[in-house]
This record gives sequence, C-alpha cells and structure tokens, in this order.
Amino acid sequence: MATSFGFEITDRVGLVTFSRPDTLNSLTFQVYRELVDLIEGAERDDRYRVLVLTGTGRGFCSGGDVHEIIGELFERDMKGLLEFTRMTGDLVKAIRLLDKPVIAAINGLAAGAGAVIALASDLRILAESASFRFLFTKVGLTGADMGAGYLLPKVVGLSKATEMLMLGDKVDATTAERFGLANKVVKDGDVLDAAMEWAHRLAHGPTLAISMTKRMLQNELNMDIVSAVEAEAQAQALMLQSRDHRAFFEAFKEKRDAEFEGA
Repeated sequence: MATSFGFEITDRVGLVTFSRPDTLNSLTFQVYRELVDLIEGAERDDRYRVLVLTGTGRGFCSGGDVHEIIGELFERDMKGLLEFTRMTGDLVKAIRLLDKPVIAAINGLAAGAGAVIALASDLRILAESASFRFLFTKVGLTGADMGAGYLLPKVVGLSKATEMLMLGDKVDATTAERFGLANKVVKDGDVLDAAMEWAHRLAHGPTLAISMTKRMLQNELNMDIVSAVEAEAQAQALMLQSRDHRAFFEAFKEKRDAEFEGA
C-alpha cells in the first residue's frame, strides 16, 4: 500500500493524489518507487479501469525534490546515478504500457519530472491557472529526460518541443491547449471533476476496445504506413470477436443502450 501519496478507488476509477503541497508535490525516491509499483500493478487490479493523477494545493507535481533527491544524487557514483535515471524512466514506461487509460488532472504547476508524468498520461485536463515547465536545462541537465525527447515532439511537434526542452519557459494553460499539450482547460476548482467525468465515461465504456486503442496508438508511433495498417487490421479482426462488440450489435437490434463488460 502506497504511503507517499493518496490513493482511492471510486466507481471503477483509481485516483492518485500527490500530497506534499508544501513543496508543490515534489517527488522523493519513495514517491517514485511506490508510484511505479502501483502503476505496474494496475494491470492486475480489476477494481478499477481508469487511473487519474492529480495534486493537492497549488501544484500538480514540481518534479524531483531538491534536498531529498538532487542533494543525495551528488553522493552517488555513475552506477547509482544510472539506477536512479532508469527508475524514473520506468515510471513513464509503466504509464505508457498500462492498458488502462491514465488521465492527468493538472491543478497547478507541472514542472520537471511532473511535466513528463503529465505528458506521458493519455489525456491532460488543466485548470486555468495550471502550467507546464520542462526545467531540466535550467538546472544544467539534458531536456531529454524520462522520455520527454521521445514523447513531446509527438504531441506538439519537433519545433515546439525543441523550444520547450531547450528554454524551459513556462507554458500556460491556454498555450498548452493551443499546442495540443492540454486536451481541455477548465476553471480552477473544476479540474478534478472534469477529469473524473471523462474517467467514468471510459470506465463504464467498452474498456477492452479502449485499451486496444491505447496499445495500438503506442505501438504505431514508429511504424511505417504499411505496417500500421496491417497491425490495425489484425487488431480489429480480434476485436470483431469480442463480447462487447456483440453486445453493441444486440443492443442496436433491440433499440437499447449496450451494456459493456470489457471483454
């Protein structure tokens, strides 16, 4: 059971709440480890079908804690540093490879590693006062960290990704929405409700079809068109045999809403 952040399950939705508001929900080694464990274990947890990430106070997540992480890393050798950087990458891989949708409800600042956690999520809903800052170069590190160099160009394009990762400037909610980094911007105080509304729609929908859609989007990122079309043909042939697709057909014939079971 995680102790470094809040976690609850309501109506098939799992909610992670970063809960270190005094440091804008900065990350510690413990937060990283427990978050990786939770997300990797989510695949086998049938109690929820969608995962929502949010923060308390003025921040979503401000990235690695300067004292509890950065200070300690100066005491490590290269092997120890690589163990840490690979662990942070494991978090992003876990989010991207999880078959369940992940929604980031960004209530405030998402900076450094916090910005990449939000980036790795499938959907991002921002409060009007929320913002992104990819701060790695500001502290003398490469902007390509935790998969940001892979993911960000695919979301906002190479030119804007280069600008964000090299300069590390603030990207406000309006700009993030214009660039495609935010799916939706809502009033402050409404961000979690908006995220939970989408989460409940997904959790009560055809979850096998939704998970296959996420998997195919991830798998096709580096495919050529011929490979992508063939992969989609094979995936759809499998889905045509699903019980949820049959449930849609029977409901359509009987002029009623379909009842999906995620199979």
